[in-house]
This record gives sequence, structure tokens and C-alpha cells, in this order.
Amino acid sequence: MIAQDIVIRPIITEKAMQDITAKKYVFEVAKNATKIDVKRAVEELFKVKVEKVNTVHVRGQMRRQGRFEGYTRSWKKAYVQLSADSKPIEFFEGMM
Repeated sequence: MIAQDIVIRPIITEKAMQDITAKKYVFEVAKNATKIDVKRAVEELFKVKVEKVNTVHVRGQMRRQGRFEGYTRSWKKAYVQLSADSKPIEFFEGMM
């Protein structure tokens, strides 16, 4: 898999934005991507040095619309911690 297939999108929420000053970023990643895959993809895409990666499987939630019910899609989230000597990711700089 190439880096663009592994990192799908950044997660932009209040909780995710709190840790940007500590160089922690949150991304939605491919469900079959490993921590090593995520580390290599972020380093390649953003030209930074990754120190640690934590991943979480997010289960789909039950939703109803009238008498019809179903689940939202499940996905994988990755918390990426950059090393202290690494530069911050420029994409997030304008959002702080």
C-alpha cells in the first residue's frame, strides 16, 4: 500500500486539537494498516519524525431513521506522537 492509501484523513475535533501543542495528531487510517505502516506513511507524507503510534478500532453505532435501522461504518483511528526534535505538521498550524 502507498502512503496515500494508509492515511485517509485527519481528525479535526476539539479533543484532537488540544494535543497539537504536544505534537500529537489524530488520523483516520486504513482498517488493515499496522502501526509500522502508519508510521512510515506519516513520515513520508509530512516529512516528520514519528516517535510513537497508537491505534484504535472505532465500532459502528446503531442508527435509526423511522422504522429502518442499521449501523454506521466502523473505522480505524491512529494517534501519532512526533519526536521532540521534529517539526510540526504544517497542515494543522492554521487551525490552532
